[in-house]
Amino acid sequence: MTIAVDFDGTIVTHAYPQIGKPIPFAIETLKKLQREDMCQIILYTCREGKLLEDAVNYCRERGLEFYAVNSSFPEETPDMRVSRKMDADVFIDDHNLGGLPDWGVIYQMIHSGKALQPVPHGYEEESPKRKKSLMERLFA
Repeated sequence: MTIAVDFDGTIVTHAYPQIGKPIPFAIETLKKLQREDMCQIILYTCREGKLLEDAVNYCRERGLEFYAVNSSFPEETPDMRVSRKMDADVFIDDHNLGGLPDWGVIYQMIHSGKALQPVPHGYEEESPKRKKSLMERLFA
């Protein structure tokens, strides 16, 4: 499995262009997933140049190495003139619909595979059926 993870707001708090404070358990969770051979992790961020280097070094100093950075494969050289669409199974980003879950929840979702179940197109959750009132039962 390949996981693309954002940096600002996901691994550290937002402080761009500086590096924010660590988000609790982000790096530890990603390292645990790597140790369990569950995934390859790609750093997927809008940072470039020296700011990107700083983010990679920040993670490296804490023991987190990435499979690739801003590309789908280590050998790929990002071309900023075209879209950087990543080839990943899961994207972890604070701009997800619903925001960034707690890293413990993220780990459980990936470990259990529940994060990987696609929602069918046009899916609408059924509202729970309410019990009919006495009048509805009598006159329905």
